[in-house]
Amino acid sequence: MHLSRRVFALAALFILPSLLAAQTYPSKTDPRSRLKPGRLDADTVTRNMRLVSFTPKAAAFDTARGLTFINSDLAFGDKYVYQGNFAGFTIWDVSDATKPKMVSAVSCITSQGDPSIYGTLLFISAEGAGNRNDCAKGGVKDPKDHMAGVRIYDVADPAHPRLIKNVQTCKGSHTHTIIPSPKDKGVIYIYVSGSQGARPNTELPGCKEGTDPADETNSLFRLDVIKVPLAHPEKSEVVTGARIFTGLGAAPHAAGRPVRGGRPRAPGDTTPLPPPPAPTGPRNCHDVTAYPSAGLLAGACGSYGLLVDVSNPEKPVRLDARADTNFSLWHTAVFSNDGKKVVFTDEWGGGTSPMCQANSMMEMGGNTILTIDRKWKYTQHAYYKINTAQTAEENCVSHNGGLIPVPGRDIMVQGWYQGGVSVMEFTDPDHPQELAFFDRGPIDPPPGVDVPVTTPPPGGRGGRGTIGGSWGAYYWNGMIYSSELDRGFDILELQPSDQLSKNEIEAAKLVRFAQYNPQSQPKIEWPAAFPVVRSYLDQLVRWNGLAAERTTAIATALDAAEQQSGKARRNALNALAKQVDRDVAGAKDPERVRSMSAAIKALAKATQ
Repeated sequence: MHLSRRVFALAALFILPSLLAAQTYPSKTDPRSRLKPGRLDADTVTRNMRLVSFTPKAAAFDTARGLTFINSDLAFGDKYVYQGNFAGFTIWDVSDATKPKMVSAVSCITSQGDPSIYGTLLFISAEGAGNRNDCAKGGVKDPKDHMAGVRIYDVADPAHPRLIKNVQTCKGSHTHTIIPSPKDKGVIYIYVSGSQGARPNTELPGCKEGTDPADETNSLFRLDVIKVPLAHPEKSEVVTGARIFTGLGAAPHAAGRPVRGGRPRAPGDTTPLPPPPAPTGPRNCHDVTAYPSAGLLAGACGSYGLLVDVSNPEKPVRLDARADTNFSLWHTAVFSNDGKKVVFTDEWGGGTSPMCQANSMMEMGGNTILTIDRKWKYTQHAYYKINTAQTAEENCVSHNGGLIPVPGRDIMVQGWYQGGVSVMEFTDPDHPQELAFFDRGPIDPPPGVDVPVTTPPPGGRGGRGTIGGSWGAYYWNGMIYSSELDRGFDILELQPSDQLSKNEIEAAKLVRFAQYNPQSQPKIEWPAAFPVVRSYLDQLVRWNGLAAERTTAIATALDAAEQQSGKARRNALNALAKQVDRDVAGAKDPERVRSMSAAIKALAKATQ
C-alpha cells in the first residue's frame, strides 16, 4: 500500500489495442457485485475455492480506527504465519488450518510493518514519523529516537519474540526483500524500498538530499542495502546503495501540467514564475521481488517496472525498464517459475480508493504481463483486472500475490483489498484469465463513524467506507493465506473444476517450502509423483494438445503402472515414456508432451 500517494495519473493518453484483454469489463452478472455489507457478518461468495477458516484480529490490533491498526503482509516459516500490522505483528500457528492459534501478538508502532523470515530472524519494515526505537506509542519526542528502517527480531521462541536491532536507513523502509548471498551461506542482503525523503542529520548522519541520480553521495536515488551476518544479526548494517535508477528519465505520464513555482500569487501578480525542476526518473521502488536462483530482481518502482541483475547483490545492474501510461503506480511483481515472464500490479488509488467500479478503467488498477527475451528485454502483453463491479464503499485495486505451483501452468493468487482474493492464469501472456475467487461484502463502518475513502482520479468514483480487504494472498504448502486488513486472517483451499483438475491441485500440494517470503521468490521443483504426470495429461485433454485416443491410452497405462510396484512399475513407466516420446511429433502441444514424458521418466527413476 502506498498511503502517501494522493495524486494519480489521469485517463491514459495512449491505449495500445494489442494489449487490451479480450473480455467484457465489468461483468453484469458477477456474483461479487453488491454483496450484503458487514464487518464480521458480510455475505461471502466463492468460485472454485472454499474458506477453510477465518480468525479475527488479535485483540491488541482489533480496532477500525483509521490505518493505525490495519494488518499488512505475510511471511511463512515452519508451522507459523507471520502477519504484519501497522502497530506490530502477529504470529499464527497454522498446523491445523481449520483452527489457527495465536502464538503471540507483538505491539510495536512501525507503520507498514511488512515481514520477512529467515531462519529464526524476523525482519519488519518501519516507515513513518511516529515510529520509535523502543516501539512505544506516544510519538517521537527526540529525533534520535525515531526509527525508520528494518527491525530485526529473534523468533526462536515464537511466543516471546525478542528485538535484536533497529537498522536505520536514510529513507525508511516501506517494504524490503531478502536476497541470500550466492557466495556466503552465512550472509543475506536486504534490499530496502523506502519512500521518505532523506532523513536530516539530527536523526541519521550521512543522509543527503540531491537531484542528480548519478551522484554517489545522494541518498535519494538508491535502495539502501543491508548486509546481515546470520551468526551475528546485531552487527547488521547498511553496506551500499543499489543505484538502479541512474540514466532513467521521467516516464511518460498522463498527469496535468506541473505546478510552477512555490509561492502563492496575489491577484494581478504577473511576475514570471521560475521554471519547474527538471523531471527525473524514479528514486525509489515500492516493492522489489527477487528471484535468487535466476539472479534476477523485478523492481516495481512507481513510474517504471525494472529488470535487474542481482547475481552480485552488492553491485546490481539494471537490464531493462518499462513505463506505461496506463499504470499509475508500478507496485509489486511476480516472476513465472521459468523466469521468462513477470506480472506487475498497479496500485491505482493508493489502496484506499474504490477503483473496481463499473466506471473504472479496466487497463488501470490491475495487472499487466511482461515477457523477458534472451537479451533481457521486456515486452508488454495483456492487462488483467477482476471482472466485477465493486461498490463505491469498497477500496479495491490489484495488490500482493504469488505463484500457485501447478506443473505446466503459470498461475498466481493475489489480494485485491475489498475486491477479495483472485486466482489468475497467465500461461498465455496475451490472454490471462480468472480461475477462482473469494470475496466478502463491504465493511460496515462502526456505529457513528463515517470514514472517507480517498478521492480517486477520473475513471473511478469516490465513496465512504472502512478500509479493509485482502492485503495479500499467497499459496503455501497446500493452502491459500490472506491477510485481511480490518477483519483478521483467512485460510482458503482450491477446489477442482473444469479449469483446475484434482490432479493439478494435488500436484501443487506436493511442493513444500520450510520458509517462504513472497518477495524473495523460490524456485519451484516438483517431486516425482503420479499427480504431476496426470497434471500434464489433464492439460493435454483440456486443450486438445494430443489426440484423444492417445490420452486415453496413456491414462490407462498410468493406472496400470500405479497398481504395480518395484521393478514392474519402473519397467512399465519406462515403456510408457518411450511411447510418449513418439507422440511428440504429431501433437498439437509438443512441449507439454515432452514435459509429461520427462515427468514419467523421473517417476520411473524414483521407483524403488
